[in-house]
Amino acid sequence: MRILGIDPGYAIVGYGVLDYDGHNFTVVNYGAITTEAGTPFEQRLSEIYNDMNSLFEMFRPDHMSIERLYFTNNKTTGIDVAQARGVIVLSAAQHGVDIHEYTPLQVKQAVVGYGRAEKHQVQEMVKNILRLKECPKPDDTADAVALAICHGHSSGSALMRFKAMEKGQIR
Repeated sequence: MRILGIDPGYAIVGYGVLDYDGHNFTVVNYGAITTEAGTPFEQRLSEIYNDMNSLFEMFRPDHMSIERLYFTNNKTTGIDVAQARGVIVLSAAQHGVDIHEYTPLQVKQAVVGYGRAEKHQVQEMVKNILRLKECPKPDDTADAVALAICHGHSSGSALMRFKAMEKGQIR
């Protein structure tokens, strides 16, 4: 299965494309979509949407794993990130890609084995799991790759099978 992990944002959208055979991950590509500060917000959303369409067409993922948003302190920034996330999810839906959401705690649990792991621990495990010399940069890209790993590890779970049954994908 091919998984596209996405760390949503409006300045930087991290992405990671991995193939997963049920046991091993293979890196296909990773990087970041960036938009320039000072650009009108609607233009930034349009750039993200167009770049996401290009990623879907280029890599043809089966699944997209994206961070589930939660609001803490800065609700204004959170709303802008939610809008960017919306155009990302729209692009995935238009390309027929299954969308899976994970909280940061779920990602840390799936990648490190501990839901309260620190960012550097997640990054080190990403590097080790994928047998990379260095952790993907910027941090948004490493987070996106971790989201793809999380989905790979979660895809064989009873919960994922139940969700697939609900959608009529398996019996």
